Amino acid sequence: MEFDKLQQAVFTLDKSQFNDLAMQVFQTQSRECEVYRRYLNCLQVDASKIIHLEDIPYLPIEFFKRFEVKTNSFKEELVFESSSTTGKGISRHFVKSLALYQQAFESSFKLAFGSHKQYCHLALLPSYLERQNSSLVYQVNGFIKDTKHLGSSFYLHQVNDLLEHMRRNEAAKISTLLWGVSFALLDFIEQFQFPLQHTMVLETGGMKGRRKEITRDEMHSNFKRAFSVNSIAGEYGMTELMSQAYAVKDGIYAAPNWMRVSAREINDPLSKPIVNKHGALNIIDLANLHSCSFIASSDLGKVYSDGTFEVLGRIDHSDTRGCNLLV
Repeated sequence: MEFDKLQQAVFTLDKSQFNDLAMQVFQTQSRECEVYRRYLNCLQVDASKIIHLEDIPYLPIEFFKRFEVKTNSFKEELVFESSSTTGKGISRHFVKSLALYQQAFESSFKLAFGSHKQYCHLALLPSYLERQNSSLVYQVNGFIKDTKHLGSSFYLHQVNDLLEHMRRNEAAKISTLLWGVSFALLDFIEQFQFPLQHTMVLETGGMKGRRKEITRDEMHSNFKRAFSVNSIAGEYGMTELMSQAYAVKDGIYAAPNWMRVSAREINDPLSKPIVNKHGALNIIDLANLHSCSFIASSDLGKVYSDGTFEVLGRIDHSDTRGCNLLV
């Protein structure tokens, strides 16, 4: 199937069509993505003989730090880059089509929360704003530009201005979405605590080396107490993915129809999927048409029988384990 037809099929498929489309994408990328093809060769995997989704090897996410992961050759419109808090290099995702990325992040968000246009978007994302080419900043900026609420904005260090904006929106009963990186939200609630009725807090990720790591449950409990709310939403996304999964509450994430998350044994990167047990997360993102859709992440999680999942942290020495797969 040609790429334009694949792209059209990705965002219109239902769950019953996922396996067939994923196999088509795999066969294409096993031939046309040089890095993935070489990886499969190192594993002595004959892609033409794989007929079951469970048998597909996942590309270690660390390869995005060392290679240009592209399916076919193209001139990218933008290169998204990750942060480098560990000092082990940055991941780069070469994006052939920003229109495809926009379609992916808008569609992912809509499935979880409805149209992004109904919210006033307030973004407390200092670690992302302080560097260039963040996929999250690009995403949220798209929402800010496209919402009907003209007061939507980023906040770097202007926490007092953010506080006043939130209070104005609460008084006016404006549906508001507060995007926040974990450490910045924790810094914020150390200064300000007040009840929210019309604002949803959406936590986007980790400490980025800025604070002591705590569990997600403990962190969300702190947020719920500070804002007198019953739940905290969450986004699971990364530089290497075009799509995002969302937790509406309780830290349980659901992926869109074109994305699937499974768990593998931590000490066996090529193990079959495991359910209801802690493991390392594998991700299929069919919107990654122009890079690689089959990624072995360095995140630790738990996947349930209905496909929802939790994210429990990072796997120790993930870079070393990823590199060892080449051997």
